Amino acid sequence: MKENKDRVIIASDVNERDGIGVEIYRNDELIAEIFRDDTEKTRTIRIFKENISLELMEECIQTFKKEISWDYIEYGEEN
Repeated sequence: MKENKDRVIIASDVNERDGIGVEIYRNDELIAEIFRDDTEKTRTIRIFKENISLELMEECIQTFKKEISWDYIEYGEEN
């Protein structure tokens, strides 16, 4: 019987976008990314599989809320 390989990777990005998010893998396949962009003040979901069940999407969102602070990082203006 094949073992189910679920994992979550927490990753920050400061290149094209500035923030932090989670990548969710199921059976070693990237299925979704949820990202908090601190510059744009947005939270986005990117899907890498054509069909994802509502239950799995809700689980991904709960993982994001558990692992990543909801608050944006505020950057002060430089003098």
